[in-house]
Amino acid sequence: MSSAPTSRPRLDPHDPAGIDALLSEEELAVRQTVRDFCADKILPHVADWYEKGELPGVRELSRELGKIGLLGMHLTGYGCAGMSSVDYGLACLELEAADSGLRSLVSVQGSLAMYAIWRFGSEAHKTEWLPRMAAGEALGCFGLTEPDAGSDPASMRTAARRDGADWVLNGRKMWITNGTVADVAVVWARTDEGVRGFVVPAGTPGFSAPEIKHKGSLRASITAELVLDGVRLPGDAVLPEVTGLRGPLSCLNEARYGIFWGALGAARSCYETALDYAKTRVQFGEPIGAYQLTQEKLANMAIELAKGQLLALHFGRMKDQGRLAPEHVSIAKLNSTREALEICRTARTILGGNGISYEFPIMRHMANLESVLTYEGTPEMHTLVVGQALTGLSAFRR
Repeated sequence: MSSAPTSRPRLDPHDPAGIDALLSEEELAVRQTVRDFCADKILPHVADWYEKGELPGVRELSRELGKIGLLGMHLTGYGCAGMSSVDYGLACLELEAADSGLRSLVSVQGSLAMYAIWRFGSEAHKTEWLPRMAAGEALGCFGLTEPDAGSDPASMRTAARRDGADWVLNGRKMWITNGTVADVAVVWARTDEGVRGFVVPAGTPGFSAPEIKHKGSLRASITAELVLDGVRLPGDAVLPEVTGLRGPLSCLNEARYGIFWGALGAARSCYETALDYAKTRVQFGEPIGAYQLTQEKLANMAIELAKGQLLALHFGRMKDQGRLAPEHVSIAKLNSTREALEICRTARTILGGNGISYEFPIMRHMANLESVLTYEGTPEMHTLVVGQALTGLSAFRR
């Protein structure tokens, strides 16, 4: 007859669902490496960067990210780390727990610019750009969104026409992360053959990337407009392995995977800040964490965060097994961004007036998540993707 246990398991306030037990030693090590990097290189400075609306030393930062293998880390060959989807997701969560702008830099570099070249580029494109981008020696950006073409990329106006053996590009792209500092842009344009992608080195005559200022979100991130005014490229600048919107949309799906992990990092930062604050802030002679309404807020935040993390981990395992559908990514992106924003807003109420101070990360994460909610597919678009998958009926134009 077995004896009764001498003690019962205790719930960890920082891991209430016991998710760490589902991670391998390697996955935990990857997470810790990124967490330590952020604690050393980012967190001491990011509030000041955000307040000033700048990301100083971005090239040195990119090289440091490259040294620990975070740029294109889920890609194989060409100097990329070849790590798992779960490893990449955990890295995105830790990066965004520091700041969404940092995770955006890594996502655009690895899951948009590098991924487009890795999947659709020629061997010459890959060997020229990927090793340098993986090392952080070259930065990339991804030009799809336009001033009048966000959720409807089929209506893009940027066009490329053949002129002898060359291509000539004209158009504008908007809200381009890394654009001003990028060494190479992957630009999507209409052609007589359909939508094609082009590898555009910075410095090509007619190409410019003025920085967008006066942002109320993603302030510790470089955002640009891309201007293409008669940009002449050689014939082999086109990505040879894809024609049509399948190209850019598959890249966006790759980036969304990291985004739905990342949003949970912002949520975790706000939850842990509120939890610590609730245990030390005294009102009416008691820590505010001793009051029922505050405990209800904390419990709801912890539960929604754990549910989001479990969903992300499940979908990460599916991605590593080759079973993740685009609709799954829409489910997770919709859930993570929506719940992360609610967690951040609730955390702000626990901190009261202090919640708006940059002494704490909450208002910064809240403002950043307003952009994360919108880019790579708005909640409305992902809702309709899921709705169509459930019903078999399209409602996009109704």
